[in-house]
Amino acid sequence: MAEVINFNKARKAKAKEAGKTAAVENRARFGRTKTEKSLDEARAEKAERALDQAKLDKD
Repeated sequence: MAEVINFNKARKAKAKEAGKTAAVENRARFGRTKTEKSLDEARAEKAERALDQAKLDKD
């Protein structure tokens, strides 16, 4: 015989799990300090400058 399931509890558990995964994604995306953000920005600018310096001009 099949196990009896309370659909209300199952729905709430599924919503809670979805909320947890969204929280993990948001922490990864927005949970950085100002120092980390500025460091990443400085690294990106340095890489862009290095790439621009290595360009060959076509005449």
